[in-house]
Amino acid sequence: MGGQNVAIEKRDFATIERDGPVAIVRYDRGDGLNALSRAAMRELTQIARDFRDDIDTHVIVLTGTAKIFSAGADLKDPEMAGGQEGLLARRHGLKVGPDMCDAWEDLEQLTICAIEGHCIGGGVALVGSCDIRIAGQSAGFRLPEIPLGMNMSWHSNPRLVNLMGPARAKLFVILGEVLKAPDALDWRLVEDVVADGGALDAAFDLARRAAAVPPVPLRMSKQSIEMAAKALNPVSTYMDRDQFALAATGKDQREAITAFLEKRTPKFTGE
Repeated sequence: MGGQNVAIEKRDFATIERDGPVAIVRYDRGDGLNALSRAAMRELTQIARDFRDDIDTHVIVLTGTAKIFSAGADLKDPEMAGGQEGLLARRHGLKVGPDMCDAWEDLEQLTICAIEGHCIGGGVALVGSCDIRIAGQSAGFRLPEIPLGMNMSWHSNPRLVNLMGPARAKLFVILGEVLKAPDALDWRLVEDVVADGGALDAAFDLARRAAAVPPVPLRMSKQSIEMAAKALNPVSTYMDRDQFALAATGKDQREAITAFLEKRTPKFTGE
């Protein structure tokens, strides 16, 4: 995609393509699910941080594969299990997801997500931390955390409120139901819906247009708009990883996961 002078950098889980002032970050674990392991999240965090001192790149496109953006946090990741380490270590380990999302949100460059296929859980949190989202027609968004007895963390709730408004954010977060791309456009979770397979092309076209404006006003405008919309977000999310840890101690979460694995209706007690 782009001209003949594209520079390609390969990491363990992602490829970075630089085409003049536009960079494309392709996340692909090669597992067909693009699940977010802790190692993959640390890499995506580092990629975002590497862009902080890059004054030659003005717009960044973040995408998954042609078939899926991400199935969310990799629950089979051995690091996710946590072992028997103490409370401090477990609490620290819960920073990896929010750190990733914060790193992408904090970038001065304009960030555009191109989404095909499923975008679930942590994948939604990641795209919600970027500036613009373009989805293929068949893309679907879902947050399964609440039905599984967890809370929605990774500093994502206020970002969803900024995009969708409080009522629709509550419906989206609490019910855990699939929001198909046309409805996501109507609910303002995404800014554009295109034919399947066309999300990356549309995102790259928008990136080239945005990269053609003067870079200093672009960065300043993004920052001023972000502050106007999100100045209070940290106040409402500083404890969401502690809430996640608390929810993990409840019987309802164990019941939700057991019922899911046993393919039965869970019975919640509030314990």
